[in-house]
Amino acid sequence: MPGKSLASPLLTFDSTVRFSSYPDSVSLSTSKLPINVNLGIYTQPNALRLHRITTSTSKNWGLNSTARIQDSILSDEDKQIWESCRQALSSYGFAIEEEDKILGKAFGQIRSPYWGEDRKKEVPKFEVVNEILSYLKDLGLDDDDLAKLLKKFPEVLGCSLENEVKVNVQILEKEWGIKGKTLRNLLLRNPKVLGFNIDCKGDCKAQCTRCWVRF
Repeated sequence: MPGKSLASPLLTFDSTVRFSSYPDSVSLSTSKLPINVNLGIYTQPNALRLHRITTSTSKNWGLNSTARIQDSILSDEDKQIWESCRQALSSYGFAIEEEDKILGKAFGQIRSPYWGEDRKKEVPKFEVVNEILSYLKDLGLDDDDLAKLLKKFPEVLGCSLENEVKVNVQILEKEWGIKGKTLRNLLLRNPKVLGFNIDCKGDCKAQCTRCWVRF
């Protein structure tokens, strides 16, 4: 009826509000019924949802990258060559999407800041990939080491073995005395040194990702 209002059930209690020492928890106590409200519990679903979104986005990125690579490789012959290069990476425990990402970054199929704008798209050759992997093994890196190195620096497979990788290993030994186990540890920590091909000596040439000044 007009003039009357329905009282909230909560307001019928003789209630007091007490804040606990925890910033995300509020305790409501009444003479008849204790009510505990923990505000922190509401953040958990959001955290889980964010994790799912991040994981899903990462997986979708891998699948989309693989699809783009396959679209750019038009001939059946090129696809067979690509598959043979995947096989060269098969002993390192990568998923197919990871193998495609490594090869794609190394040979310009996926854009990498390491190359800048200079890297043209190529279909990798099994012999080239296998020669670099074999050389790195000769330096004392085992399969686990190579898996870590390729994750950090997949572009190494697209570097010139004779003009960059071998030359840089020689520079490390002759100028810094780095070889053997010390070399192995360095390559696991900073594998990009294998691709350095310029030394600006402080006069920047805007090729910082491949410059010895970073060493």
